[in-house]
Amino acid sequence: MLALAGYPLGLEFRFLEPQPRSSAGQVGEQLQGEYHDRELLQRLAEGCDLVTFEFESVPDWAAAELAERCPVFPPPEALRVAQDRLLEKRLFSRLGVPAAPYAEVSEGTDLEAALRSVGLPARLKSRRLGYDGHGQARVGEVSELVPAFAAMGGVPSLLEREVHFERELSVLGVRARSGQMAFYPLVENRHQDSVLRLSLAPAPRLSPALQQEAEGLCAAIMQELGYVGVLAVELFQVGDRLLANEIAPRVHNSGHWTIDGAATSQFENHLRAGLGWELGETAARGSSLMVNLLGELPAVADVLAVPGSHLHLYGKEPRPGRKLGHVTVTGRDEAGLAAAAARLAHLPGVTVPAATLAG
Repeated sequence: MLALAGYPLGLEFRFLEPQPRSSAGQVGEQLQGEYHDRELLQRLAEGCDLVTFEFESVPDWAAAELAERCPVFPPPEALRVAQDRLLEKRLFSRLGVPAAPYAEVSEGTDLEAALRSVGLPARLKSRRLGYDGHGQARVGEVSELVPAFAAMGGVPSLLEREVHFERELSVLGVRARSGQMAFYPLVENRHQDSVLRLSLAPAPRLSPALQQEAEGLCAAIMQELGYVGVLAVELFQVGDRLLANEIAPRVHNSGHWTIDGAATSQFENHLRAGLGWELGETAARGSSLMVNLLGELPAVADVLAVPGSHLHLYGKEPRPGRKLGHVTVTGRDEAGLAAAAARLAHLPGVTVPAATLAG
């Protein structure tokens, strides 16, 4: 999707990707291999004006080495922080960004002290390699803590107080090389089995104060990291407060609606930021509903029969749980979006969480 946004701007692309016949390989030159292969990293950087990444599981040292050859954005330091929940929490604390109380767990002897500090219910989360709900376990009883830590392999972790939130939100900000910043409207996200199923943009019942608070904390994080590109901050709304959950230093699934529903997509703005160009407008074009397609694909004709729908297929082979594409429904009022969600919910690969548009 970055390449599709960049080609109309006269850009060319090269990708490093471990899997053969990847989505990226359909739209540009693909170097197939592992992200830690130094020879491939060198080939990737040859002749490139800049390098970026689209998920945070690439080695931070690889990004740092590439930065010695050409500009890399977001900066490797942002990648390093996002890969370690403890560093992320320390960043929030340093900036005064509200987040759930937590305690560090380095070894089994830390568990009792962490429990006294945080209380129950809580979530035990590994410091590294947590994505789509991996690397974490809910702890509701004292007796569950030690087995949960053992099941996670006894790796360095955090015990974090469970947040009883009203809804999950995300804010996407973008910062250019010049320091110029822009922000998309807050998005409401619905998950099932820790995987994003649906986003509503702008988030229903979005007050100016809530939008301003989200932009403020996102701006503080980007400024602190010397950030360039799109940054997603995942949030919990608790009453009239926002608590930061985690950051994603990249274009983000909850921003896919921007391709069809915003003046400038997150993908184009990510590229503009890295190239030192003026950022594009981030205003929403009415309201949008985005649903992910997981595991299997619906018939194209059935999706396009839903008024206002835009289908994006990634060219991936179906397998259980795999994100194969997304559908965005744009320009509808709340009743229209609810009707579209109800129709999409009957299609293969679509799961619409209950009370999608309810308060």
